[in-house]
Amino acid sequence: MQVCYRYCYLTMVTCVIMVCMYLVFLSPADELTEDICACKHCVRQQSRSTWFNELYDLSIPPLLTRENYMLSGDVYKYWKDLQKNTNEANYTEVVERLFSLFPDNEHYLDAGPARCRICAVVGNSGNLKGSQYGHLIDLHDFVIRINKGPTEGYEKDVGSKTTHRFIYPESAMDVDNTTHLVLSPFKILDMEWLISAFTTKNITRTYKKVRPSVNANRHKVMILHPAFIKYVHEIWLLKHGKYPSTGFLAIIFALHICDQISAFGFGADQYGNWYHYFEKTAYNLRTGAHSGSFEFDTMMQLYLEYKIQVFRGR
Repeated sequence: MQVCYRYCYLTMVTCVIMVCMYLVFLSPADELTEDICACKHCVRQQSRSTWFNELYDLSIPPLLTRENYMLSGDVYKYWKDLQKNTNEANYTEVVERLFSLFPDNEHYLDAGPARCRICAVVGNSGNLKGSQYGHLIDLHDFVIRINKGPTEGYEKDVGSKTTHRFIYPESAMDVDNTTHLVLSPFKILDMEWLISAFTTKNITRTYKKVRPSVNANRHKVMILHPAFIKYVHEIWLLKHGKYPSTGFLAIIFALHICDQISAFGFGADQYGNWYHYFEKTAYNLRTGAHSGSFEFDTMMQLYLEYKIQVFRGR
């Protein structure tokens, strides 16, 4: 009886150990590789990297909607602390006005084995000059551009296609009728400006002079969720800089809505200079409230983890 007991006990222990070893050594990259997306490599596919798996959180909503606009206490405090103006309008009232004017449809929830959405995120670095990337960029399903980066006159290097343009009031520009205007709201006044730009046009200044209006398709306007900005800043950037740059927000946004991502026009040129490709005179940019070096290092880590492709240009 004692022998039988010991045998059963040893068998049970062995089984437990084998199960534990299976769970420990099972590679996430080997799980469900075919039913995540139709691309050869999918962003959502877990990797062997604990770094990426711990940071990447699909539960964070990238876009603000009527369904998710209520902010938790920590998100509201984070977002409020970014704002200089102590007399800001009531957040709930502003959001209600937003969604009486702009759509709040859920976007990009069609991820699955039948979809392979490839996206290009195009920054404004001077390393795009002479790169001849234009045709390659335009082959992507989504082409996400940042702030005022122009295409006209630069098509050979940066392409001509734009599906999404990330802006904030101080970097606003007109877009065509097919492009999604994506607002990065760092303050409630940014949301108020968006409403004003399509209606009264009475907001002409934030902390600096801004455009009173912008030409864009009202039905293609999107607003980044404050929780997403907090997530990018605190989780991905470890609070480096005062808040994330528009370009880095676009990179992480692409990780959430795309299956494969290529980044163009980020970082310095081959001589270490930081400037915009559309400027006639090259000069070293200051990243101001952003931690440009940490953002670029994080982007390059994504490249090393095979989560994005990075095209360095010239």
